[in-house]
Amino acid sequence: MDTLFEQSQKIINRVSTKFRRSLYFNIDWNCRLIEINGARGVGKTTMLLQHAKESGQEDPRKVLYLSLDDPYFYIHSIIDTADYFLKYGGTHLFLDEVHKYPAKLRDYDWSAELKVIYDRYPELKIVYSGSSVLQFFKGHGDLSRRKCGYNLPGLSFREYVNWRKEKDLSAYTLTEIIGNHQNITRDISLELKILPLFDSYIRHGYYPYYHESPDQFCARLKDTINVILEQDLQAVASFSVENHYKLKKLLGVISDSVPITPNLTKLRSELYIADHRTLLNYLDALEKAELVTTLEKHATGMKKLHKPSKIYLHNTNLLYCLYQDKPNKGTVRETFFYNQIRNFHRVSYPEKGDFLVDSRYVFEVGGKNKSNLQLQDIPDSYRAVDDIETGFGNKIPLWLFGFLY
Repeated sequence: MDTLFEQSQKIINRVSTKFRRSLYFNIDWNCRLIEINGARGVGKTTMLLQHAKESGQEDPRKVLYLSLDDPYFYIHSIIDTADYFLKYGGTHLFLDEVHKYPAKLRDYDWSAELKVIYDRYPELKIVYSGSSVLQFFKGHGDLSRRKCGYNLPGLSFREYVNWRKEKDLSAYTLTEIIGNHQNITRDISLELKILPLFDSYIRHGYYPYYHESPDQFCARLKDTINVILEQDLQAVASFSVENHYKLKKLLGVISDSVPITPNLTKLRSELYIADHRTLLNYLDALEKAELVTTLEKHATGMKKLHKPSKIYLHNTNLLYCLYQDKPNKGTVRETFFYNQIRNFHRVSYPEKGDFLVDSRYVFEVGGKNKSNLQLQDIPDSYRAVDDIETGFGNKIPLWLFGFLY
């Protein structure tokens, strides 16, 4: 245990608390069991370590950070570790990569152990992180009534600007953006040259590790994708080698033609998938892994389609790293808008326009010369326009939709 404490403190002491994600301030840290999930590389570990550092300011020995893929857990259980930690005065336990934990018994996984710890040690607070594919996970311990769950998306454009320029720009609601965008954008544009920052963000700003090694960013992102498809999905959802081979091929097809209006019969034929349901399961896996996003047609009841109307890559960084040629500018714009707004709003595909938000607002996404013809006579309709610093009327700068969180 002394070795674990020593390793834990070294890792915690190295983390910077200078910049914190928006989610950090929205989490109820008083909750006894907190789950933070999200795509690989978006900053879950950093968030755990930042709160571990804050929790151990008065007494570092009360805090322990552990990654559950550590060889220590090949023979030790989480329960025994928590019991020992508590006996020596521990109060805050941080567990990273829970889906990588090697279960000690066939029907007794990490979730079952956390349930026991939660019920047995009410004085212990636990924060754990896992991949976004934990949505697939059907564990042996029912944590749904015990945990406070949060999803950490990648950096918003606002967070990226604050991080790179050491600013403290505020987030805005969609209602504030629609009703007051001229004043908001004027104030921001007086303070910053926003368009060059936006161009950087769409290429490499969604994942916070770009600046560690800029030349290796796309290679690292592709490696991350391989880990998701080959390890995370296998660990959480029991996907086989054949499954992840077909998932890679499906992602390749989507990457080369987004936004794709899927022809499921053709896709099944290309991928040698026997049935319609299996293909939809593969699409669902890629979406839960936050590699693609699907857009449904606006419909209700029995009219709702069983297949998505469009499929996008999850974010613009994926577009620039996976697309074989330079990505289409229109696709980049739509991908950015959908990625930023879908975290807090319901988005669907309307009869006219590009996106219908909360069954009310219609948005057309385009360049600064985009006309208003498609939105004429449509109430609550707006243009999200690229390459402008400020807008007017229903013409709103596209970059401002990156200030929603």
